[in-house]
Amino acid sequence: MARVRFTPATVADFNRFLTHLAQHEVAEAPARMAEIVQAVAVLEHSPLIGRLVSGDTRELVIGRGSRGCLALYRYNPHADTVLIIALRSQREAGYPRRH
Repeated sequence: MARVRFTPATVADFNRFLTHLAQHEVAEAPARMAEIVQAVAVLEHSPLIGRLVSGDTRELVIGRGSRGCLALYRYNPHADTVLIIALRSQREAGYPRRH
């Protein structure tokens, strides 16, 4: 079973999501963050499930519509580790240039 790890930048993405949800007074913000973490956990058993974006970088689609987001990640088969590089809303135009 692969280990799933989040980069510090991904933690900043979670904070950005929480700030956005708070600004829009979304009551279930913690539950939405838990949904993302739960969805990413599928990578423990299926690390290659995400669509290939470029090179060894993959993207996992999580949810849909206003609740949808994307997780950009890399899988290292030698270390059996998934590294979540970035998170963004499906409605955002792209990822920050940090990967």
